[in-house]
Amino acid sequence: MPDTYPERSDGGGIEPAAKRAPRTVEETGLPFLFLVELLVKILFLRGQIGLPALSTHVKLGAGVLEPLLTFMRAEKLCEARRNGGNGTDADLYYLLGDQGRLRAAEYMRRNAYSGPAPVTLADYSNQVLAQSVAHMQVTRDDVQREFRDVVASSAVLDQLGAAMNSGRALFFHGPAGSGKSYLAERLNGLLSGAIALPHAVMVDGEVLPFLDPMLHTLSRGGSVPPDPRWVRAERPAVLTGGELTLDMLDLQFDQGNRLYQAPPHLKANNGIFIIDDLGRQRCSPVELMNRWIVPMARHIDYLSLHTGYKFPVPFDVIVVFSSNLAPQHLADDSFLRRIGYKIHVGPLSAYHYLAVFRSTCAQLGINFDEASYTYLLHLHSQYRRPLLACYPRDILAQICDQARYEDHAAQLSPEILFWAWENYFGSDDDLASTHNGPAAVQHKGEAK
Repeated sequence: MPDTYPERSDGGGIEPAAKRAPRTVEETGLPFLFLVELLVKILFLRGQIGLPALSTHVKLGAGVLEPLLTFMRAEKLCEARRNGGNGTDADLYYLLGDQGRLRAAEYMRRNAYSGPAPVTLADYSNQVLAQSVAHMQVTRDDVQREFRDVVASSAVLDQLGAAMNSGRALFFHGPAGSGKSYLAERLNGLLSGAIALPHAVMVDGEVLPFLDPMLHTLSRGGSVPPDPRWVRAERPAVLTGGELTLDMLDLQFDQGNRLYQAPPHLKANNGIFIIDDLGRQRCSPVELMNRWIVPMARHIDYLSLHTGYKFPVPFDVIVVFSSNLAPQHLADDSFLRRIGYKIHVGPLSAYHYLAVFRSTCAQLGINFDEASYTYLLHLHSQYRRPLLACYPRDILAQICDQARYEDHAAQLSPEILFWAWENYFGSDDDLASTHNGPAAVQHKGEAK
């Protein structure tokens, strides 16, 4: 596999998933005996199954299955029985014999995978190359359409759009609550074009389940890959946070259920991989970021089977880091050079803060009140709190909580804003002694 991906030369077609469905065992690219083992495990778990149902389960046509089943019957691994009077293959169903059940137990102890037939690692790697994120184009219109309901500076949005075209890593940094995570999660709306994903990939005789319904979304409409071992899906956006560990970034083999678990960044290929709250993981930020030096530079990662076999996989991912810490506090210059865009997301301007506050009032069904909002700005100034994007929703949500408790409609007033402010930030005796908030609130109430 080359260190860097060459330009696609297939004219835009999706290969090899666009090829016809395999009609022979040889066309699957999989070893004959590997497929025999897979069928034995399926029959072991299903008990008995007809040829049409077996074909649907394993995603291989009858032309591939028939020589495999003939071999299994000759080796006394399975037997065929007829259920019905049509006298056709539709009446046949297959079940394991005694020898087959013994073999199945042995196969299951080695690797318990019994799903659809996998594709080869070479085919998977070629497919990732054909549908690389580097082939996407994000325009200003795309960004404006996706972020039309988001209050953010035009400079930050322009950086996002350019960054998505680069195919390189992004680094969001700024204070907690500034909206970094929200912006990062909205990037998936800029991913364009459906891709082909395999149900599973075979590596050195082992099967790595790949298609993950928790992370991959099947695409509606469009052409379905002719080879049913592939599915049509949206480009993935995989999010991890403080739970991420270095072990999770390697191939995991569960000794209990005898199945592999592919790492999240592999499942994010042809999409984006978001590492949120960088610095809160149980491993150090330096260790975590150093993990990406080779993949980001060469577009290749290296994984290992539990047998010790090490192999390369494509790394076609836009990595998005998000942290409250500045980049220079997390990594050295050598690593930071590999991050294409460092985007600071700070406090909002007064104009944008007002827009967020008004929008949140509308969403929560609270009438906007100019005098109350002016009082909120006074609290920000007096308590030296920056105008962060998270504050309007968090404070107004508390006002809604209190309104439900009192069984009346939520309304803005200086009194209720100060009540929510103290709940949210906690009381500070030092600041309160210099702030006339409670007295002023009481005075306003008495004047009504």
